[in-house]
Amino acid sequence: MNMKRFDVIVIGAGSGLNVANAAAEKGLNVAVVEPGPMGGTCLNRGCIPSKIIIHAADVAETIRNSEKFHIKSRLISIDFKSIIREANKIVGDSAKHIEEGIKGSENFTLFKEYARFVGERRLKVGDEVIEGDKIIIAAGTRPMTPKIEGLDKIDYMTSDEGLKLEKLPKKLIVLGGGYIACELAHFYSAMGSDVTIVQRSDHLLTKQDEEIARKFTEVFSRRINVLTNHTVEKVEKKNGQYALTLKGKTKKISGDALLVAQGRISNADTLDLEKAGVKTTKEGFIKVNEFLETSAKNVWAFGDIAGIYQLKHSANLEGEYCAQNAFGGKKVKVDYTAMPFAIFTNPQIAGVGMTETELKEKKIHYKTGRYDYIRTGMGKALKDYDGFVKVLVDKKKEKILGCHIIGTDASSIIHEVIVAMKNKNNVKTITDTIHIHPALPEVVERAFLNIED
Repeated sequence: MNMKRFDVIVIGAGSGLNVANAAAEKGLNVAVVEPGPMGGTCLNRGCIPSKIIIHAADVAETIRNSEKFHIKSRLISIDFKSIIREANKIVGDSAKHIEEGIKGSENFTLFKEYARFVGERRLKVGDEVIEGDKIIIAAGTRPMTPKIEGLDKIDYMTSDEGLKLEKLPKKLIVLGGGYIACELAHFYSAMGSDVTIVQRSDHLLTKQDEEIARKFTEVFSRRINVLTNHTVEKVEKKNGQYALTLKGKTKKISGDALLVAQGRISNADTLDLEKAGVKTTKEGFIKVNEFLETSAKNVWAFGDIAGIYQLKHSANLEGEYCAQNAFGGKKVKVDYTAMPFAIFTNPQIAGVGMTETELKEKKIHYKTGRYDYIRTGMGKALKDYDGFVKVLVDKKKEKILGCHIIGTDASSIIHEVIVAMKNKNNVKTITDTIHIHPALPEVVERAFLNIED
């Protein structure tokens, strides 16, 4: 068998394409291995389609809530199928455009196959075996399937299918209380579904700052049935209806659709990594060092499959460092300073830095500043009675340790804190900056000005 050899093999066409492009620009011969559409989880099954449909949900909620601004309106109808189809057409066209670009480049060879290692830097892709001088693994994650009696005997949705469903469920049951579960619950509820979330913990979004998460759970529960402190013991499907047996205050629930969103697991287990000498963690992610090197020579890994942060912007950041460390000559440690996140629910949540719980666990002395949206001019105009900004700083009130926001446009107004932390990281960067009155970022400034003595 003639074996094809490449300078670089990139497994995964999400953020992996950033590294593939960097290699191709250096004139290297690059193989891209990706069985699915180009663009990875974010483009095809994650942040891009979800934000397109969630914006439609936000518009629907704006119409429903217009009367609190003394504007009477009526939501006449929602073309659910068109919302879903438009989102998927946008991402489909983008993926197709990326694939055409790869196929049209003389430096790229695309293998639309699953990959498995058969030796050191040697892969079987479909019926072919290929070798690479350098291998980049960016093969991502997939939805996790929890061990629940009866679940393996029925059809159900994961987040993948939840973004493509063309018929609106009357009653949707969501298993999970993380950001994916909450974003999709927000969307389906705004579209008109009767949504129930089943969550094991006593509040949603347990990985976020606890004060923020508990406030979110309170607000979210006003329009969505949130069953906290409940676990699912059994799932059945009869006559098109899902029947769930629960352990908790509520014993039985039913619905015509079931969405399972209880986290994601690494795709590392699909690659036969042991044959390449690539080690994984006990959680199943690929082990990498501060340069994104794996335990195997000339093999790097980054993005969700490495499990450091499972965010698109963190994968893009790692991709830049991976390209530098693989092809740039001088190795550079990845700088994760001020890695932010946002959750596009209603209300929105955003954060950067450590939570109060993490500071307590690490026994770091800190001070807190807090300010409510409604105490600002724009907060009053928006009638945002629930939103607030919480900041965490060192005991000298000089360094920013964290900032967490719940409320209108949280994903946007967090950015001045991100910039401040990434650069001088001084509280005065915020407090000495003139903020436009009465623009919404005033609430961030006032939270910093309101730090406890």
